[in-house]
Amino acid sequence: MKPFVLINVAVTADGKMDTYERRGAAISSAMDKARVDQLRAEADAVMVGGKTLLDEDPKLTVKSEALRAERVARGLTPNPVKVGIVTNADRLSDGDFLNFGSARVVIFTTDKTSKAQVEFLRSRDAEVYVHHAERVDLEKALHALHELGIKRLMVEGGGTLNFELLRLGLVDELTMYIAPMIFGGESAPTAAAGAGLIRSEAIQMKLIASEVHPDGGVVLKYSLK
Repeated sequence: MKPFVLINVAVTADGKMDTYERRGAAISSAMDKARVDQLRAEADAVMVGGKTLLDEDPKLTVKSEALRAERVARGLTPNPVKVGIVTNADRLSDGDFLNFGSARVVIFTTDKTSKAQVEFLRSRDAEVYVHHAERVDLEKALHALHELGIKRLMVEGGGTLNFELLRLGLVDELTMYIAPMIFGGESAPTAAAGAGLIRSEAIQMKLIASEVHPDGGVVLKYSLK
């Protein structure tokens, strides 16, 4: 068993999630940021991959006070569970991911993370699962999350995690905000990275909803099941 898995991404019209500088360039409009906050508020957990976790130290909390209050009124915690998937967590600092907001923290990592770092993370109240493998086993991680009571999981990148979840057939829905701008750049990150697929193995999706924003941005929602 696994949670319902939703990937949410924001890209430019040429499919880039950031510029070639990889400094977290703004893509989403104010309207789209509010949409993403609503998605977070509806999720039981929000997941990010290693590069996003280590380079951006994301907060992954619900920004709207009203949405947090609605969660509490439903008997939930103010924020969803924060989930990190990282092969080596030694560079994970004592920052926003671990400390910002009131939220449970779950980290899946491997033996490449030092025992001292695992103990440090646990001392910060993070629940750390160590997989004895080269990479985190995503199927096992999703099963563990389901066992923890996570029924709806929102994934916020990056491209490598997105691709692996898609490749393994673990994604139920993908929502994409396409901003009316172009970044270009061969090295600029895209919504799905990894090794890639040949045409005959392309992952098929069904468009189930679309919305045009006043700023010219477009939101597309796809089902993968």
